[in-house]
Amino acid sequence: MNKNYLLTSGLILLLITCLNPLGLSQSNFQNKHSEFDTYKSNILHGKIDTIFYKSKTVGTTRKAIIYTPPGFTKSKKYPVLYLLHGIGGDEKEWLNGAQPQNIFDNLFAEGKMAPMIVVMPNGRAMKDDRAVGNLFDSTKVQAFAYFEKDLLNDLIPFIEKNYPVYRDRENRAIAGLSMGGGQALNFGLGNPDVFAWVGGFSSAPNTKVPEQLIPRPDEIRNKLKLIWISCGDNDNLIMFSKRTHDYLLKNNIPHIYFIEPGIHDFKIWKSSLYHFSQLLFKPLDETVFKKYNSLTGTPAATNVRGAKYPQILDDGRAVFRIKAPEADKIQLDLHKKYDMMKAEDGVWEVITDSLTEGFHYYSLIINGVPVCDPASETFYGMGRMASGLEVPFAGDTFYAVKNVPHGDIRIKRYYSKITGNWRSFYLYTPPGYDLNVNDKYPVLYILHGGGEDQRGWAHQGKTDLILDNLIAEKKAVSMLVVMVDGNMPLGGFGEETLKLFEAELKEAVIPFVEKNYRVKNEQPYRALAGLSMGGLQTLYAGVRNTDLFAYLGVFSSGWIIPMQNNIAEAQYEFMIKNAGMINSNLKQFWIAMGGKEDIAWQNCQMMMKKFDEMNIRYTYSEYPGGHTWPVWRNNLYRFAQLLFK
Repeated sequence: MNKNYLLTSGLILLLITCLNPLGLSQSNFQNKHSEFDTYKSNILHGKIDTIFYKSKTVGTTRKAIIYTPPGFTKSKKYPVLYLLHGIGGDEKEWLNGAQPQNIFDNLFAEGKMAPMIVVMPNGRAMKDDRAVGNLFDSTKVQAFAYFEKDLLNDLIPFIEKNYPVYRDRENRAIAGLSMGGGQALNFGLGNPDVFAWVGGFSSAPNTKVPEQLIPRPDEIRNKLKLIWISCGDNDNLIMFSKRTHDYLLKNNIPHIYFIEPGIHDFKIWKSSLYHFSQLLFKPLDETVFKKYNSLTGTPAATNVRGAKYPQILDDGRAVFRIKAPEADKIQLDLHKKYDMMKAEDGVWEVITDSLTEGFHYYSLIINGVPVCDPASETFYGMGRMASGLEVPFAGDTFYAVKNVPHGDIRIKRYYSKITGNWRSFYLYTPPGYDLNVNDKYPVLYILHGGGEDQRGWAHQGKTDLILDNLIAEKKAVSMLVVMVDGNMPLGGFGEETLKLFEAELKEAVIPFVEKNYRVKNEQPYRALAGLSMGGLQTLYAGVRNTDLFAYLGVFSSGWIIPMQNNIAEAQYEFMIKNAGMINSNLKQFWIAMGGKEDIAWQNCQMMMKKFDEMNIRYTYSEYPGGHTWPVWRNNLYRFAQLLFK
């Protein structure tokens, strides 16, 4: 099948579906009066003209619309904004759909916009550039990309020869709507020596993928004065704006991401032009970016498909909404309880304090009953199913989905002769496991915390993505990771429960794995690690079995004193007698905490003091964040790099 046909067909589907939005719209910042785009007779007006320029690129004479500001004079120089149309328009689309001269005149009269020339060209660079026939024909679609040459080599030189304009990058801006928004981002970010101000309004699928759009983030960070990305929250093309925003965010490139209630239409594009044009050709400081970004939310990655809330604000706060007209009281339980406020339409809302990075459990308390948020994915934690919120941050790329080979997460049932019932574990197999049938792999057995189960490391912990990325970067060896269910019938943290789990691990899980999977079954190729309760299980089953495990990882854990005094004393007595063997057998005894705010910090410090007295070798690490999944993800990321080398 023709590649161009596939690209064009995909573009057709995406642009057509944008007219059928789903979901609720959000309330956002709108600092414009209702007549911002209407003609006013009592102010000065700019002038609209049609210009003709010879295009060597296309081989014909082409047209463009030009706006010159009120009081225009050839004795003064002006900056220039090149404003591009969508796939269904031409050089008149902005003029017919938005009457941008009214927006510019009004802003100029209010002293909110710098005097500038605005050029509205035809972005379809072909001899017959009319918006007729099959607009999605591959030749016409490709003409939008070809326009870059016409713009740079023909139109800009014509404007700079025939109009009194500045000729440096700091005085050139480019923006566009839909297909033109994609062009503006592609051409503007692709030519940072030509443009310093770039705006994409509801940018279409022609927007290049971020790695191609911005191959040199440092250059864009240093050269661009403004990158503006805006879209309607119910626009089905918002994914293209969001992926660009996400990439800019991860690469610490300042920009404005402005989401308003609306779809793929001129209501959004006029508002975007109104805000964007006020920022051009002026000094911008951090407060300008914060003004817009702090009021623009992004649906959380943990939302169910199509849910607009919860949303994460740029400053780390989160907005929660739920429609419950018959409820009397609703609270958000997220580290602390927030009272939600009810609007007349029965929608309850609250904005949280700034949240820390990564994953957070939360619940809604409706009339006194804690329940899951129907807009969120659910996760087994806190001893029950709970909602989860993912807060992105600049350093979260180590568990991002990347274009690397990916392994699998598998669920395997096995019969346990220890508990006398069927149980299951989650299993990560690395990329190539099913292809490299002669290879055997080392194994990390990893344990969850209290109130969780074997799903924790797979879902909340993002084990597969962490390992996929480490293996692709050659920072970790290919390994299997067995995510064991540490919950035992006896329950609690007593020694009988720990003994039962030790037996489950040694006599049920490990033999089953080594019988059914291609793994290396010698001590140097086994590791055991766990968080919180799983850390206690690692201490109990690992330290006593260093003939089985060469690596131990204890995350946010330590013997609970005084509750586990007897267990700890027996453990220390064993370690004193066998210190030489433990030090000899273990290649890594790695202990990590989430800083002093970690609830297990004090117990861990007391335990390590004992280890020091017994001359037990270990490595200690801290990552701030307390007793939380962001800490444990980082623990796995760092611990996995030490294994089996």
